[in-house]
Amino acid sequence: MRESYRDKRNRQARINREKEDNRFANRRKENRRKTADRRETDRRISNKDVNSDRRTYDRRNNLDRRQEERRIEYDRRDDNGDAEYDDIVAGRNAVLELLKSDKDINKIFIENGEKHGSINEIIARAKEEKVVLVEVDKNKLDSMAENHQGVVAIVPPFNYCEIEDILNYAKEKEEDPFIVILDGIEDPHNLGSIIRTSEIAGVHGVIIPKRRNVQVNATVAKVSAGATSYMKVARVNNINETIKKLKDYGLWVIGTDGNSEQTYYNQDLKGPLAIIIGSEGNGMSKLVKENSDILIKIPMKGKVNSLNASVAAGVVIFEALKQRS
Repeated sequence: MRESYRDKRNRQARINREKEDNRFANRRKENRRKTADRRETDRRISNKDVNSDRRTYDRRNNLDRRQEERRIEYDRRDDNGDAEYDDIVAGRNAVLELLKSDKDINKIFIENGEKHGSINEIIARAKEEKVVLVEVDKNKLDSMAENHQGVVAIVPPFNYCEIEDILNYAKEKEEDPFIVILDGIEDPHNLGSIIRTSEIAGVHGVIIPKRRNVQVNATVAKVSAGATSYMKVARVNNINETIKKLKDYGLWVIGTDGNSEQTYYNQDLKGPLAIIIGSEGNGMSKLVKENSDILIKIPMKGKVNSLNASVAAGVVIFEALKQRS
């Protein structure tokens, strides 16, 4: 039976609708696929950003933690008197002389409150030299040093010199070398006093051993009233080897011994000279005594049979100064 024109049109319309429905279905399917792909991409990007943010957070957190650790360490060092710099100088005279000597100073702690006397000169010189000034309470200074007189300077470790530096210094001044050797001085007050006396008397340098002898520290610097800023101090491994070396340079080495028959004022103390001062209780060691060229004594008539090491040093050093003047 021949298809009518109407049926043919209906069939064609139905086919077109089916094609359109299929295209629409395919389009929706493609859109769903694209949407799914886009969501997956967004999810991956989101996870990447989260991981990136987490890494950034971790880096920042680690940085903050390291900064906090450094701050805590700095505060700990600061509370201990700037342990990084290993050394302090306390007391008004000592700090003032330190400023005058142009030596390196990290910072100066000043007790807060009203300022009187030489502390104002210290502040003025520190500002002139562009040294950092920090005002703190008295408890802070008490934890750093005793008898600080309201001021403490933080400095690098003491700069010891070589024996040749002392001899060259004497040569520059066109003077016969005048050296003080210390054998077993354990009291920092004695060492500070001896350095102070030596500096005043024109001694070119002080020699101390690395062992069995106090080293130059804050107490020594304070007792010396700042003389450690000017006096050359050599630290040696072996006193006896140093004595032999000084003899090779032409110096007379004179030891102080209470059992000697020769008094200090009857001994010639002119020319190239090194004077040995023994420890507070035992005097010079046996080998050092044997290596000395001459032994001298300070006569004593009292019931106490020994002098403080710094007093004994002062007596002999100023006798040498009198003879050499």
